[in-house]
Amino acid sequence: MIFNKHTARKTAEVLLQVNAIKLQPKNPFTWASGWKSPIYCDNRIVLSYPPIRNYIRETMAKQIEKQYGRPDVIAGVATGAIGIGMLVAEYLGLPFIYVRPEAKSHGRQNQIEGHLEGGQNVVVVEDLISTGKSSLNAVKAIRANNANVKGMIAIFSYDFQVAKDNFEKENVHLLTLSDYESLLEQAQHTNYISSKEQDILASWNANPAEWNAN
Repeated sequence: MIFNKHTARKTAEVLLQVNAIKLQPKNPFTWASGWKSPIYCDNRIVLSYPPIRNYIRETMAKQIEKQYGRPDVIAGVATGAIGIGMLVAEYLGLPFIYVRPEAKSHGRQNQIEGHLEGGQNVVVVEDLISTGKSSLNAVKAIRANNANVKGMIAIFSYDFQVAKDNFEKENVHLLTLSDYESLLEQAQHTNYISSKEQDILASWNANPAEWNAN
């Protein structure tokens, strides 16, 4: 869920400004999954723009404390959320860890990098939510170390129904700064897209696996 419509529109605005999100309904992207998509999101780009990364960092930090209370540890999901997660932890003066997709095959074979103790309260930071599988994989790793996941906060969510179902199934509360609906509203408000393009983008979101540019 988003916590504030104004913040959702503002976050969408800054992501569009720096091309962290690109909308191309007439010339769709191809995702690694093979899906054709009129949107591409890479929120790591915000790290290159100090005013925007500071806005994201401070907004995330304040909402973590408001929604989840002050945790013991901030966890970033590798690799996309390591940067912003560390900035949030620094702002809050908290320890930081990050979680790999899977344990390393060499060395200490860690999946979690950093110091995490059993019983500690953790808030997980993500840059982007699509289906939620990789994000929830990080949650499972933290729980397997006997730590308590208070919830997750992300910069942006595509708002797929499958993600909502996955988070509900794993009993993980998700908070996002912005979402797909707010993005489309902001994009049309600033004439980034037309009303016809908005319809195309909305139809993709309803059934992304079957959508095509034709």
